[in-house]
Amino acid sequence: MLLGGCSYRVVMDGSSVSIGGRSFRVEVVDPRRWKRERNHQESEGRQNIAASMPGKVIRVLVSQGEEVEAGQGLIVVEAMKMQNEMKAARAGRVVTLAAVAGATVNAGEILATIE
Repeated sequence: MLLGGCSYRVVMDGSSVSIGGRSFRVEVVDPRRWKRERNHQESEGRQNIAASMPGKVIRVLVSQGEEVEAGQGLIVVEAMKMQNEMKAARAGRVVTLAAVAGATVNAGEILATIE
């Protein structure tokens, strides 16, 4: 690995990485392998709606404080020229809304929270 003009030897062994003689525990997560169910788990309490991949918010279909039904569309995110509508897994009230039309979002970024 090259970092700041210096060369380092990197060795991966399961969940640990050795860099320059120092070992670190790591967890590698590929957001492309996230399951849709992981993003929209039905549960008690708060439910976070997260972007499943990097993209651009095309439309925000709800407002903060609005009551929503299960399956109702909340936010539309465009990624790789495809539009993905994020839906509520259960009924509730939108308590936070971070999504803004036209904004770029990263995978895993929380766009809204339902309570």
